Amino acid sequence: MKLEALKIDVFKKLLKDLNVPDTVDVEYLYEIYDAVLGGISQISDFATNYQFQPVNHVVVILYIVNEYMYGVNLLDKDKRESFQNDEKLSSGLASICCDKYLTNEQLNYKSSAFLNRFNPQISTLNLYLNFCLTTLQKMDIPNKSLELIKSMLFKAFSMSKCIIELLLNGFETEAFSTWRTLHENESILGCLVKYGKPMFDEYFKHITYALAYRHQITPVTEQDKVFEQIKTEMRAHDLKSKDMKKFIEYGYLYAVPDFTEKGYKLNFRDGVEKVCGLGSYSKLYEMSSEIAHSSPLLLFSQREYFFNLTLINLYETFFRIESLFAQYFNIYSKPEEVSRYKQLKTIYMQQIETVYKNIKNKFLSQYAQKMTEEQKQGETKEEVSD
Repeated sequence: MKLEALKIDVFKKLLKDLNVPDTVDVEYLYEIYDAVLGGISQISDFATNYQFQPVNHVVVILYIVNEYMYGVNLLDKDKRESFQNDEKLSSGLASICCDKYLTNEQLNYKSSAFLNRFNPQISTLNLYLNFCLTTLQKMDIPNKSLELIKSMLFKAFSMSKCIIELLLNGFETEAFSTWRTLHENESILGCLVKYGKPMFDEYFKHITYALAYRHQITPVTEQDKVFEQIKTEMRAHDLKSKDMKKFIEYGYLYAVPDFTEKGYKLNFRDGVEKVCGLGSYSKLYEMSSEIAHSSPLLLFSQREYFFNLTLINLYETFFRIESLFAQYFNIYSKPEEVSRYKQLKTIYMQQIETVYKNIKNKFLSQYAQKMTEEQKQGETKEEVSD
């Protein structure tokens, strides 16, 4: 059964709404569009044991426009006019767009997920994240240190949305691995906020050190000066040449009073994580690192376990970064915006907290039950062996 094409007037309006340049030949694109619909109809008529979804005409048109624009831009200026008169190229364009639409849209591989985006466990948190991101974009920050906090908060909320998308698409271990990066961002932010200006000053200085280490500072004479400064500071802390990389990456932690006496080290686990007070997450961070580095845990993981574990940790991280967001938002936003924010928080934060408690209690209950079953199995094996 042949699919009915949109009327040419509707097609033209869609191109305009999609910001397609006025220079394109609309009649030509419409012919390609009609040919693509014909190809989709033909394939769907002969397909067996597969239920095709209704065709999304806007998506079909987007494939055509982008394929056409990309192909034309690759041609020399004098060849662009002859492009549309070449039947072979036109037929090939229609065939490619047909294949891409069917394969990427109708036959697109989707891993099964435990929740959909409409579930309150996802939709409420997503709503809050969208508000925070939109608000941060509009915030006018007066100095360099606060601008860094704004950037790190924005990155944290962005990564949170990324984790949600991965979970919704059935990529649980990838989501957990991304939480690792979010946790690193949150931990560094926590250190900066906890120790204030001395830590900020050191952090910005070590950004310069990192640029020099990657040979990003010009001229070379300036870069050499930075390296001399690095070596001088390393000697002051009794560090060797082999310690340069970790000093550049974590040396700002020396802004912590009695850094060495407190047993802190120049690394993430025994440095950044402990300094900011999140040392209790070290085991989870280690597990996530194993997944990030493709250990057997990545291949033989239990999907539901990592789904819930990631969601729990995402919620816990969200509560902490939202608290930091609130501090700066209330100071650097207009009164009417603060009022709207408080309304949003009153309505939705309680729901988010309730959802989090339910997820965590259920997870701990299931995990405790599993541990009990494994313990009983172990005791049974011991009795048999006796």
